Amino acid sequence: MHDLLLTQKLADIRPQIDRIPDLELEETALRDLTTLRVGGEPLLTMRCYSPAAAASVVTLLDFHKVPLLIVGGGSNLVVADGDLDIVAVVLDFDSVSVDPESGLVHAEAGAQWDDVVSLAVGAGLGGIECLSGIPGSAGAVPVQNVGAYGAEISSVLTRVRLLDRVKREVTWVPAEALELGYRYSNLKFTSRAVVLDIELQLDPSGMSAPLRFGELARRLGANGAGERRPAGEVREAVLELRAGKGMVLDSADHDTWSAGSFFTNPAVDNRVADYVRNVTGDDTMPCYPIADSDQSKLSAAWLIERAGFPKGFPGGDAPATLSTKHTLALTNRGGATAADIVSLARVIRAGVDKKFGVLLEPEPVWVGIRIDE
Repeated sequence: MHDLLLTQKLADIRPQIDRIPDLELEETALRDLTTLRVGGEPLLTMRCYSPAAAASVVTLLDFHKVPLLIVGGGSNLVVADGDLDIVAVVLDFDSVSVDPESGLVHAEAGAQWDDVVSLAVGAGLGGIECLSGIPGSAGAVPVQNVGAYGAEISSVLTRVRLLDRVKREVTWVPAEALELGYRYSNLKFTSRAVVLDIELQLDPSGMSAPLRFGELARRLGANGAGERRPAGEVREAVLELRAGKGMVLDSADHDTWSAGSFFTNPAVDNRVADYVRNVTGDDTMPCYPIADSDQSKLSAAWLIERAGFPKGFPGGDAPATLSTKHTLALTNRGGATAADIVSLARVIRAGVDKKFGVLLEPEPVWVGIRIDE
């Protein structure tokens, strides 16, 4: 049952909500708004069809201290089951503009990210082709500095338009102010601001970013590190690689009912990396030294497999399993609950920690539930 005080508070401000243009109220469960397809019933779902609507409703709810959850594509959320004492605010504004001459791309937060990539590449712009096929919305991309196949959005992001939830102001903010790092920005986990628009500076030459990821470079037959190829060619190769790992959304394929990469690649002290290498006896262990530090980054997928968790684990008729194509994705086989997903995540995490002494950190945002017991 929902909190009665919050329910009454929503009823009290309903006349103000109803006066906000470009806003539609729904009764939609979170499981219908997330790619994991789990999650319970919010107090209310508010679908915003313009940045102004989103800014107005978030400011109103914040002023009245009504908890809320911003939802874009729902591809990076693990949401608890049952009644949730939050309002789901869905960003459903998706305008994209592309200038082939200058290379500037503007995208509203609700635009599907892969649509942005497709439009940019189709206009002859390079720089985000390695980020093809990633589910979710454009507004979520800077929040966790989305990256894949050796590229990160930080290399092309110039600025974002934010609703500052403390100052209650909407302003453009330079990318440098977000402190972008590996799967990190100072927006992540803080709820201090809502992304309304993003701006990217891409390469009008149509050539890709330098190819830095071995698997992709080999697929393209690249001869040297940092080689560049036509962006369209790289995009197609990336989509093929992602599809082979169940990382391109397909409602008929339960391997894609996931939150993408569930754990981040851990950064560990070099002595820990040496210990892991010795434990496995595998000199080919993926290990990437971090510049100007005594640390290296390891592959979470590799650690999961070497800890005894194969693709499809635990198999059988389990409602939640590792993807049958890729060990870094936890998947809903059609009838899983949030509790099923979390139970599997805890088993995987504990197994890797016990085997290697490396504690994996989840990449998605958790709502109403925790991985720590």
